[in-house]
Amino acid sequence: MKWILGLAFLLLPGLSQAQFSPYAARDWKVTKTQWSQQDEENYAAFVARLGAAVENRQCDTVKGCLTSNANPYYSSDPSGLAYYADCADLPYYLRSYFAWKNGLPMSVASRVSARPVAGNTGDIRYTPQGNYVTGRFDVIAGNGRNRSAFIYNIEDFDYGFGILASRYPNAVSLLNGTITNTTLSATFRMMGTEDGKMYADFYPVKITRYSIRPGTIIYDPNGHVAVVYKITTDGRIYYIDSHPDNTLTSGMYNPKFERSNPYQGAGFKNFRPLTLTGAKRDSSGAYIGGRVVGAKNNTLPYYSLEQFYGNQPDPDGKWNQGKFVYNGRTVDYYEYLRIMMANGELKIDPLADMQSMVQDLCVNIVDRVEAVNVALRSGVQNKAHPERLPQNIFGTTGEWEQFASPSRDARLKVSFMNLLAQTRSMVQRHQVGDPTIVYRGNNLRGDLLAIYQRESNACKFGYTNSSGQLITLNLEQARQRVFDMSFDPYHCAELRWGAKSSGELASCPDNANKRAWYNAERWLRYQYERTYDARMDYSLGELTGPKPGVGIANPPDIDVVRFLQTGTRR
Repeated sequence: MKWILGLAFLLLPGLSQAQFSPYAARDWKVTKTQWSQQDEENYAAFVARLGAAVENRQCDTVKGCLTSNANPYYSSDPSGLAYYADCADLPYYLRSYFAWKNGLPMSVASRVSARPVAGNTGDIRYTPQGNYVTGRFDVIAGNGRNRSAFIYNIEDFDYGFGILASRYPNAVSLLNGTITNTTLSATFRMMGTEDGKMYADFYPVKITRYSIRPGTIIYDPNGHVAVVYKITTDGRIYYIDSHPDNTLTSGMYNPKFERSNPYQGAGFKNFRPLTLTGAKRDSSGAYIGGRVVGAKNNTLPYYSLEQFYGNQPDPDGKWNQGKFVYNGRTVDYYEYLRIMMANGELKIDPLADMQSMVQDLCVNIVDRVEAVNVALRSGVQNKAHPERLPQNIFGTTGEWEQFASPSRDARLKVSFMNLLAQTRSMVQRHQVGDPTIVYRGNNLRGDLLAIYQRESNACKFGYTNSSGQLITLNLEQARQRVFDMSFDPYHCAELRWGAKSSGELASCPDNANKRAWYNAERWLRYQYERTYDARMDYSLGELTGPKPGVGIANPPDIDVVRFLQTGTRR
């Protein structure tokens, strides 16, 4: 018998189960053997309600949202819940919490391994050919007297048991640690085709408004996870995501979420519906014992590999050669996604689109403020700079993993690139009379520029410099310096925010060595693609320019103001 996690709470002798009434609210009683379509719809509504609260700034942490009126179940919560979930935990936490409150079965992958193919090595979070499930953890009430069994299904199907004061699983213990400590971002790094005994927790979905819905998970192969909470009539997808400090933020889906090799599982996926089999009801109506199984792919109406290979796959099976075709026209993946997610024929109001994109960028900037502040409060910027960079700046451990911001900054750069690309596309499509673009004015460039400037000025944020003074900036100033913002946690606040003028830099205490590192890292700051398989552990003397797969010579164009001013007339 193998023990994967140690969970042992002994039932004190001489006390009956009835005397443990304080635990009743914590009991996870499974009263339904499977997730129904109505349960899925109720879960979607639960997530949508939480997401709306984040969007409307009624709450901004996992704890704040789950202990607010946005959570219809909060009044029945027992004491002791931590309400904590980071980005990889959030989908599991929300799904598990909902399952507990609704008497539903739950099971999670407790262990994953890299797929056994050539070259698929390294950090399990960033394997080039993805992972597969090698262990499972079911939430099941115990078979024995006053005993609750948490079953860990592993390759040879041995079991691990934990003895608790109740025969039912303790939901507080499970949510506070067991489930969230078991799950990790590597669990999302799989295509989702596995549906046997070691089934994947999620399955990839067809691109429709019926399958991508509140509660759908978005996986970025660069290691980030988000949960969809809203889809607009014009096909925009909005998500919430959590962070190590337990904050919850909202954002809009765009190319900052990359496509990649299908085995990495990038894109949209839903939780696999679960069924409890072989269980028996007790006198309270709860199910005891049994085993949780996942639905087979051929029973899932929206299971599809379309997002990986296109709706016209490449005959040779090359995922990046597949086409997305709509009404006979080949479009890129992101445009196809929006077309299919629109409620009816897609119509784009370019002015509303500009406003949405700039507001989303503002959210990303404000998120960065808090992330950098966490690093500065730790004092890491006061330490000497290490002699070398990490093996890979995008995926590492220790202080760099905790306080550096290369991945976050890369997403921000891609969002600015997308703003320019989408703006250019809307202008060009309007010029050729594309009926998708709905604009009734006579100066589209000028109107777009006015909205950009209005929203940019409204997006104000600030940082505290090394002398304790608040420096206030707006979004346009952030755009102008985004490729100068240091991702390196050993730099002063001024360099973290891309200060260039001598006046703003005057308060930075960084010595000549740190300034030299800042200058040498500019090649990496110009890079907007996150490469996890490239060697980056260079010394200062070695970092003399772009290296193979590392850094680029010049930053890409993100100057939306210059584009809109060209040809603008008033």
